[in-house]
Amino acid sequence: MNENGRTSWQDLGGLVRWLALVLVVAVIGGMVTRGSVGDWYPQLTQPAFAPPNAVFGPVWTILYVMMAYAAWRVWRVYGFRGAPWALGVFLVQLALNLLWSILFFGFQQIGLALFEIAVLWVAILVTIVLFWRLDRIAGALLLPYLAWVGFAGFLNHAFWVLN
Repeated sequence: MNENGRTSWQDLGGLVRWLALVLVVAVIGGMVTRGSVGDWYPQLTQPAFAPPNAVFGPVWTILYVMMAYAAWRVWRVYGFRGAPWALGVFLVQLALNLLWSILFFGFQQIGLALFEIAVLWVAILVTIVLFWRLDRIAGALLLPYLAWVGFAGFLNHAFWVLN
């Protein structure tokens, strides 16, 4: 048993649940994206710095796994009762992450997606600060995600300007 009265198996189950939650969001986002990537997205004027489509899947997969592990680290020690704000904001940013895919690729609303990704970036930053106070490794695990979403916001802005 750990300090929270959970066994190693329960901790492992928690990790599996965090991974499942984050990967469900990834799969739904991928399903929303898939249709537009085939027809609408290629017709857009692409910024010169836009990465090839093949880059996005591996990068997002790594980031999603890091996000799940970070949330699990906080949950494992504090639980929802001990870290309601940190884990709550994490869940909010996860929902915002999915919403961006829906707005940009699903509804093809580049300008609205640009506004939303700015909100997402702030939510990620707040999550990092809250996680960092509880577990520095958990906070640090989200830094690449913040950087990637910052780049994605810059890319989103370029698409908005060009199209």
